Amino acid sequence: MGIFNSIFGGKVNKESKQEKMSFVNWIPLTSLGQLEEIKEISKTESVFIFKHSTRCGISSMVIKHFEALFTEEHKNLKVYYLDLLNYRSISEEVGYTFQVMHQSPQLLIVKNGVSIHNASHYDITLTDLSRFM
Repeated sequence: MGIFNSIFGGKVNKESKQEKMSFVNWIPLTSLGQLEEIKEISKTESVFIFKHSTRCGISSMVIKHFEALFTEEHKNLKVYYLDLLNYRSISEEVGYTFQVMHQSPQLLIVKNGVSIHNASHYDITLTDLSRFM
């Protein structure tokens, strides 16, 4: 009966019910004015921009893996979230401002007003966050 219970909803392990605590403090990127804010903040610390398509399966998978990269030591990183479908013009301006060709999903890391690193698709999950602290 044990195998049937696990398949058909018997007892559930407490650990599997608990969701992993996320250390990502997403900042919604919803206005062009925030790009100037990002450049200003980047003078003293790295700023992350995650461009995400809510209709893309790959993007959905990558964002979950990206969030899993964050540990408590990364909780103060500035991470902006850009919904590509709702803010297409901002996405275009991000590419122009930071001289990066559009990809989706895409991660840009901005320091001193310029993109010092960018990755797209599954390469995002290989990013060493600590390198940019």
